[in-house]
Amino acid sequence: MRLLVVEDDALLGDGIRAGLALAAYAVDWVRDGDAARRALIDHDYDACVLDLGLPRRDGLSVLRELRQRGSRLPVIILTARDTSEDKIAGLDSGADDYLTKPFDLPELQARLRALLRRVSGMARPVLEHAGITLDPVAKRVTHHGQEVPLSAREYALLLDLLNHADHVRTRAQLEESLYAWGEETGSNTVEVYIHHLRKKLGPDCIRTVRGLGYQLGGPPG
Repeated sequence: MRLLVVEDDALLGDGIRAGLALAAYAVDWVRDGDAARRALIDHDYDACVLDLGLPRRDGLSVLRELRQRGSRLPVIILTARDTSEDKIAGLDSGADDYLTKPFDLPELQARLRALLRRVSGMARPVLEHAGITLDPVAKRVTHHGQEVPLSAREYALLLDLLNHADHVRTRAQLEESLYAWGEETGSNTVEVYIHHLRKKLGPDCIRTVRGLGYQLGGPPG
Protein backbone atom coordinates (compact mmCIF):
# COMPACT_ATOMS: atom_id res chain seq x y z
CA MET A 1 0.00 0.00 0.00
CA ARG A 2 1.21 3.47 -0.84
CA LEU A 3 0.91 6.39 1.58
CA LEU A 4 1.58 10.10 1.34
CA VAL A 5 3.06 11.71 4.45
CA VAL A 6 2.86 15.52 4.59
CA GLU A 7 5.07 16.86 7.39
CA ASP A 8 7.37 19.88 7.35
CA ASP A 9 9.50 18.88 10.35
CA ALA A 10 12.49 17.05 8.86
CA LEU A 11 13.25 14.83 11.85
CA LEU A 12 9.64 13.87 12.49
CA GLY A 13 8.82 13.37 8.83
CA ASP A 14 11.79 11.10 8.28
CA GLY A 15 10.89 9.11 11.38
CA ILE A 16 7.29 8.62 10.24
CA ARG A 17 8.44 7.63 6.76
CA ALA A 18 10.94 5.12 8.11
CA GLY A 19 8.49 3.67 10.64
CA LEU A 20 5.71 3.20 8.12
CA ALA A 21 8.15 1.74 5.58
CA LEU A 22 9.11 -0.89 8.16
CA ALA A 23 5.39 -1.73 8.37
CA ALA A 24 5.50 -2.64 4.62
CA TYR A 25 4.01 0.60 3.30
CA ALA A 26 5.49 2.43 0.33
CA VAL A 27 5.78 5.99 1.63
CA ASP A 28 6.17 9.29 -0.23
CA TRP A 29 7.05 12.24 1.99
CA VAL A 30 6.58 15.93 1.15
CA ARG A 31 7.20 18.97 3.36
CA ASP A 32 4.84 21.73 2.20
CA GLY A 33 1.23 22.20 1.14
CA ASP A 34 1.93 22.93 -2.53
CA ALA A 35 3.98 19.74 -2.89
CA ALA A 36 1.19 17.81 -1.16
CA ARG A 37 -1.39 19.22 -3.56
CA ARG A 38 0.69 18.22 -6.60
CA ALA A 39 1.37 14.74 -5.24
CA LEU A 40 -2.32 14.13 -4.56
CA ILE A 41 -3.20 15.17 -8.10
CA ASP A 42 -0.42 13.24 -9.84
CA HIS A 43 -0.42 9.96 -7.88
CA ASP A 44 -2.80 7.38 -6.47
CA TYR A 45 -2.49 6.74 -2.75
CA ASP A 46 -4.24 4.42 -0.32
CA ALA A 47 -4.13 7.00 2.51
CA CYS A 48 -2.60 10.31 3.52
CA VAL A 49 -1.08 11.43 6.85
CA LEU A 50 -1.46 15.23 6.83
CA ASP A 51 0.04 17.91 9.06
CA LEU A 52 -1.87 21.21 9.26
CA GLY A 53 0.80 23.86 9.93
CA LEU A 54 2.59 23.65 6.58
CA PRO A 55 4.64 26.14 4.54
CA ARG A 56 3.13 27.60 1.33
CA ARG A 57 -0.33 26.10 1.83
CA ASP A 58 -2.10 25.14 5.05
CA GLY A 59 -3.08 21.50 5.52
CA LEU A 60 -6.78 22.35 5.83
CA SER A 61 -6.63 24.06 2.44
CA VAL A 62 -5.05 20.96 0.92
CA LEU A 63 -7.74 18.78 2.50
CA ARG A 64 -10.66 20.97 1.43
CA GLU A 65 -9.44 21.06 -2.18
CA LEU A 66 -8.98 17.29 -2.15
CA ARG A 67 -12.61 16.82 -1.05
CA GLN A 68 -13.87 19.43 -3.53
CA ARG A 69 -12.34 17.31 -6.31
CA GLY A 70 -14.51 14.45 -5.09
CA SER A 71 -11.64 12.36 -3.72
CA ARG A 72 -12.53 9.84 -1.02
CA LEU A 73 -8.89 9.22 -0.09
CA PRO A 74 -8.59 8.33 3.62
CA VAL A 75 -6.87 11.17 5.47
CA ILE A 76 -5.49 11.20 9.01
CA ILE A 77 -4.60 14.62 10.35
CA LEU A 78 -1.44 14.54 12.46
CA THR A 79 -0.86 17.90 14.11
CA ALA A 80 0.07 19.85 17.23
CA ARG A 81 -3.25 21.73 17.04
CA ASP A 82 -5.11 20.05 19.86
CA THR A 83 -8.10 22.22 20.78
CA SER A 84 -11.66 21.00 20.27
CA GLU A 85 -12.17 23.76 17.70
CA ASP A 86 -9.14 22.54 15.71
CA LYS A 87 -10.37 18.95 15.75
CA ILE A 88 -13.88 19.97 14.67
CA ALA A 89 -12.47 22.08 11.84
CA GLY A 90 -10.29 19.22 10.63
CA LEU A 91 -13.03 16.61 10.73
CA ASP A 92 -15.59 18.96 9.15
CA SER A 93 -13.11 19.71 6.36
CA GLY A 94 -13.09 16.04 5.43
CA ALA A 95 -10.53 14.28 7.62
CA ASP A 96 -11.31 10.69 8.56
CA ASP A 97 -9.28 10.73 11.78
CA TYR A 98 -7.37 13.22 13.92
CA LEU A 99 -4.24 12.47 15.94
CA THR A 100 -2.38 15.09 17.97
CA LYS A 101 1.35 15.41 18.59
CA PRO A 102 3.21 14.05 20.47
CA PHE A 103 2.04 10.60 19.40
CA ASP A 104 3.17 6.98 19.39
CA LEU A 105 4.04 5.49 16.00
CA PRO A 106 2.27 2.18 16.85
CA GLU A 107 -0.93 4.16 17.46
CA LEU A 108 -0.62 5.87 14.07
CA GLN A 109 -0.08 2.47 12.42
CA ALA A 110 -3.13 1.05 14.24
CA ARG A 111 -5.29 3.99 13.18
CA LEU A 112 -4.16 3.55 9.58
CA ARG A 113 -5.02 -0.14 9.66
CA ALA A 114 -8.46 0.58 11.13
CA LEU A 115 -9.14 3.33 8.60
CA LEU A 116 -8.08 1.19 5.65
CA ARG A 117 -10.30 -1.65 6.91
CA ARG A 118 -13.29 0.67 7.07
CA VAL A 119 -12.67 2.04 3.61
CA SER A 120 -12.38 -1.45 2.12
CA GLY A 121 -15.47 -2.67 4.00
CA MET A 122 -13.56 -5.23 6.06
CA ALA A 123 -14.74 -5.51 9.65
CA ARG A 124 -12.12 -8.09 10.63
CA PRO A 125 -8.46 -7.12 11.02
CA VAL A 126 -7.25 -10.42 9.53
CA LEU A 127 -7.44 -10.88 5.74
CA GLU A 128 -8.37 -14.31 4.37
CA HIS A 129 -8.71 -15.77 0.90
CA ALA A 130 -8.58 -19.35 -0.38
CA GLY A 131 -6.65 -20.71 2.59
CA ILE A 132 -4.33 -17.71 2.83
CA THR A 133 -4.50 -15.68 6.06
CA LEU A 134 -2.63 -12.41 6.59
CA ASP A 135 -2.49 -10.68 9.97
CA PRO A 136 -1.43 -7.02 9.43
CA VAL A 137 -0.71 -6.48 13.12
CA ALA A 138 1.62 -9.46 13.58
CA LYS A 139 2.88 -9.26 9.96
CA ARG A 140 2.19 -13.01 9.81
CA VAL A 141 1.02 -15.03 6.80
CA THR A 142 -0.27 -18.59 6.93
CA HIS A 143 -1.37 -20.98 4.21
CA HIS A 144 -3.88 -23.59 5.39
CA GLY A 145 -2.65 -23.02 8.93
CA GLN A 146 1.06 -23.26 8.17
CA GLU A 147 3.14 -20.10 8.65
CA VAL A 148 4.83 -18.88 5.47
CA PRO A 149 7.86 -16.57 5.74
CA LEU A 150 7.75 -13.72 3.22
CA SER A 151 10.14 -10.93 2.36
CA ALA A 152 8.94 -7.34 2.87
CA ARG A 153 8.14 -6.93 -0.84
CA GLU A 154 6.39 -10.28 -1.09
CA TYR A 155 4.31 -9.38 1.96
CA ALA A 156 3.43 -5.95 0.54
CA LEU A 157 2.41 -7.45 -2.80
CA LEU A 158 0.23 -10.09 -1.16
CA LEU A 159 -1.37 -7.44 1.06
CA ASP A 160 -2.25 -5.36 -1.99
CA LEU A 161 -3.81 -8.34 -3.76
CA LEU A 162 -5.79 -9.30 -0.66
CA ASN A 163 -7.08 -5.77 -0.25
CA HIS A 164 -8.28 -5.87 -3.87
CA ALA A 165 -9.31 -9.52 -4.00
CA ASP A 166 -12.33 -8.81 -6.20
CA HIS A 167 -10.36 -6.86 -8.79
CA VAL A 168 -7.61 -7.41 -11.31
CA ARG A 169 -4.53 -5.36 -10.43
CA THR A 170 -2.39 -4.09 -13.29
CA ARG A 171 1.38 -4.25 -13.19
CA ALA A 172 1.49 -0.45 -12.92
CA GLN A 173 -0.91 -0.46 -9.97
CA LEU A 174 1.16 -3.05 -8.16
CA GLU A 175 4.36 -1.09 -8.77
CA GLU A 176 2.65 2.08 -7.45
CA SER A 177 1.69 0.17 -4.32
CA LEU A 178 5.13 -1.35 -3.75
CA TYR A 179 7.52 1.52 -4.44
CA ALA A 180 7.86 5.07 -3.13
CA TRP A 181 9.62 7.89 -4.98
CA GLY A 182 13.26 7.27 -5.71
CA GLU A 183 13.11 3.51 -5.26
CA GLU A 184 14.49 1.72 -8.30
CA THR A 185 12.29 -0.87 -9.98
CA GLY A 186 13.40 -3.47 -12.48
CA SER A 187 11.50 -4.19 -15.67
CA ASN A 188 10.20 -7.52 -14.34
CA THR A 189 10.15 -6.79 -10.60
CA VAL A 190 6.45 -7.51 -10.10
CA GLU A 191 6.72 -10.76 -12.04
CA VAL A 192 9.63 -11.88 -9.84
CA TYR A 193 7.63 -11.38 -6.64
CA ILE A 194 4.58 -13.06 -8.17
CA HIS A 195 6.81 -16.04 -8.97
CA HIS A 196 8.10 -16.14 -5.39
CA LEU A 197 4.59 -16.03 -3.93
CA ARG A 198 3.43 -18.84 -6.20
CA LYS A 199 6.36 -20.99 -5.05
CA LYS A 200 5.50 -20.36 -1.40
CA LEU A 201 1.69 -20.37 -1.54
CA GLY A 202 0.99 -22.65 -4.49
CA PRO A 203 0.95 -22.11 -8.26
CA ASP A 204 -2.76 -21.23 -8.28
CA CYS A 205 -2.65 -18.61 -5.51
CA ILE A 206 -2.34 -15.79 -8.06
CA ARG A 207 -3.76 -15.97 -11.55
CA THR A 208 -2.55 -14.02 -14.55
CA VAL A 209 -5.31 -12.25 -16.45
CA ARG A 210 -3.86 -11.97 -19.93
CA GLY A 211 -3.51 -8.40 -21.11
CA LEU A 212 -4.76 -6.97 -17.80
CA GLY A 213 -2.73 -8.02 -14.77
CA TYR A 214 -3.03 -10.25 -11.72
CA GLN A 215 -5.70 -11.38 -9.28
CA LEU A 216 -5.85 -13.78 -6.36
CA GLY A 217 -6.88 -17.25 -7.47
CA GLY A 218 -9.32 -19.65 -5.92
CA PRO A 219 -12.55 -18.96 -4.03
CA PRO A 220 -12.50 -16.57 -1.04
CA GLY A 221 -12.68 -17.84 2.51
